[in-house]
Amino acid sequence: MPQLLIMGVLVLGAWLLYRRFVAEAKRLQEKSRRAQREQQTGAIGTLVKDPVTGEYHLKKDDD
Repeated sequence: MPQLLIMGVLVLGAWLLYRRFVAEAKRLQEKSRRAQREQQTGAIGTLVKDPVTGEYHLKKDDD
């Protein structure tokens, strides 16, 4: 029985690491696509509208 619990914990940990890896890969892919679009259009950055103030600002990497 303890072996089954340990195996379950290991499988759960592996699954969580996989999900984290996939999320990070998607984030990096979007960042790369955004940079590629900016390079193609000659843009300096991507503008994002602030929902509270209605003003636009440059999108940061952590947004």
